[in-house]
Amino acid sequence: MNLHLTGKTALVCGASAGIGRAIAEELAAEGADVVLSARREGPLKEAADAIARDHGVRTLAISADVSKRDDIARLVETVEAQFERVDILVSNSGGPPSGRFGDLTPDHWRAAADLLLFSAVELARAVLPGMQRNGWGRIIHVVSTSVKEPVDGLMLSNSLRSAVIGFAKTLAGEVGAHGVTVNNILPGYTDTERLGALADAVAKREGGTPEDAFERWRSGTPIGRLVEPRELGALAAFLASERAGAITGASIAVDGGRTRSMM
Repeated sequence: MNLHLTGKTALVCGASAGIGRAIAEELAAEGADVVLSARREGPLKEAADAIARDHGVRTLAISADVSKRDDIARLVETVEAQFERVDILVSNSGGPPSGRFGDLTPDHWRAAADLLLFSAVELARAVLPGMQRNGWGRIIHVVSTSVKEPVDGLMLSNSLRSAVIGFAKTLAGEVGAHGVTVNNILPGYTDTERLGALADAVAKREGGTPEDAFERWRSGTPIGRLVEPRELGALAAFLASERAGAITGASIAVDGGRTRSMM
């Protein structure tokens, strides 16, 4: 399927590895120029160079920490200066530390809010004026299926990612008339470095080994395996396209059927 993204500019955060990089790859494969952002400069530059080489699109690597408002402003200003516009925003960040309520301090909560919630708010604030002027835009948040079915031990993530869903749903109603859609992708257990860290935390908390956690996740998923990052990338590319213009305010799980909620 040709999604006709040639000529569009996408800004993908958390794009040095994992889900973010897979989304950047899929958008580039559909013809979009891609700006990749993350904190780790080395892997980020490698990812941008590889995508440009493999797909023949323009890429740019910009190191930034989306938990910092000044970094977000600099990031979007740089993209607009070099590419003139941001047509597609993929708001994506790493997860906060695992932990139960009694283990978490006010500083943990503030840092997690900056990373998960306020990064989404400030990125949207930065790109929306241009999208509204152009009468077209796509905002895609990478969240988690934990907003439908909380994961034990992920108090910060469960709480603040749910706030992102509320923000996105409300924003979708405000900007739809300007040709801008706002949607959420909900990854399930996905084969990334982050999942390895979560497996280590589960093993430490519950006993056993990280592989025990992986086996439990695989066996509890109807498709019998973990989700691949490229499968999330494929959904992001579709949501970024003209074909998805009537889809907004949606939260779509990519979890192999694991989440048990009806909606």
